[in-house]
Amino acid sequence: MDETKYWLWLNMVFGTGNHRIWEIMSFFRSAEKAYAALSSDDSVVSLNENENKNVHGVPLHNAEVFLENCKKRGIGVICYRSTEYPGQLRHIYNPPSVLYYKGNISCLQTELTVSAVGTRRADPYSLKAAKEICSELSARGTVIISGFAVGIDLACSMAAAEIGRPTVCVMGCGVDVDYPKQNFACRDTVLAAGGVFISEFPPGTQPYSSNFPKRNRILAALGKAAVVFQAGAKSGSIITANLAAGQGRDVLCLPPADIFSGEYAGNIKLLRDGAIPMYDASDVMYCISGRKEQLSQEKVKNISHDEPSEELSAVSEDVYEHNDISYVQGSVIAEEKADIPDDLSEQQKRIAGALAAGALHADELAQSLEIDPSELMTGLTELEIFGVVRSLPGKMYELIR
Repeated sequence: MDETKYWLWLNMVFGTGNHRIWEIMSFFRSAEKAYAALSSDDSVVSLNENENKNVHGVPLHNAEVFLENCKKRGIGVICYRSTEYPGQLRHIYNPPSVLYYKGNISCLQTELTVSAVGTRRADPYSLKAAKEICSELSARGTVIISGFAVGIDLACSMAAAEIGRPTVCVMGCGVDVDYPKQNFACRDTVLAAGGVFISEFPPGTQPYSSNFPKRNRILAALGKAAVVFQAGAKSGSIITANLAAGQGRDVLCLPPADIFSGEYAGNIKLLRDGAIPMYDASDVMYCISGRKEQLSQEKVKNISHDEPSEELSAVSEDVYEHNDISYVQGSVIAEEKADIPDDLSEQQKRIAGALAAGALHADELAQSLEIDPSELMTGLTELEIFGVVRSLPGKMYELIR
């Protein structure tokens, strides 16, 4: 059953992006049941005066009419339960309950996504890097996500669109609003290349300054990694990068053209804080296409072209999966028992046990343990405080022995 109209009604009652919607939904199995309960006189949910007024003042018919108008104007509407809803958004804090879009929303149904951000006042160096790196990423099957602002954002999205590859533009206004005006002429190119414009803000919503911090959590979450091309000390790109890191994503950063320039102060801060230096598209592909595959390929490249010894040939990739450490040193397989404290929680023991075979990337840990990235980061932080694990550059973690 399509519940979109009920989710839209909740947005009309409580407001776009209001986390109160999720507090309400914690009581109900569906948006339709939430509507039915809130509309009745014996609702179990406590509402304040303004909310109660909206519940009884906004008929469901308003949502139905709104949906029909969007359809007539070629604007798609999906809700949290829709099959087209981007999976990357389902597990973030306060996910958008409704999304509006123009274009090909299905281009987000891939794991190869990168959020690309940077300043509006970009210099030639960072613009060139943005165009070349994003063009190569797109050619290799990656979908570029941007905020469609002037400067770096536009350069990244158009690098994809101009070679006929899809790009996703996350708006801080309605998808039908002519903003920014300088970029509006590029919309047809983006759409013709199979891209999409998306927003949690209803059509007609103007680009108010308060919209963009809300927009940034979506921009950060849609990419499997975030790349920063140029950022000043107070750049909004730093906020997006921090949001991405908090959601368990890798953050990559272009080394500054001039370490003394304030125009790159944000890049320097991010690199000091552990962002991965980005020199070309391969650095990004390494992060988003699966580290195990990449490490395996590098291992093959580093092995001598001479006939491999029988001992080395017999070593399986599976040796890296066991908690009893089995690792290759030259052609010798060594074993070492991990010393994991007994007073840890079961979750902490699972994380420590996974690291017993050697350093791992946070994303690989989350995938192998099948736990939410934010839950993993909490566990890793606790283990760092307990002196059980240590963090390494590039979101790598290892057990302290």
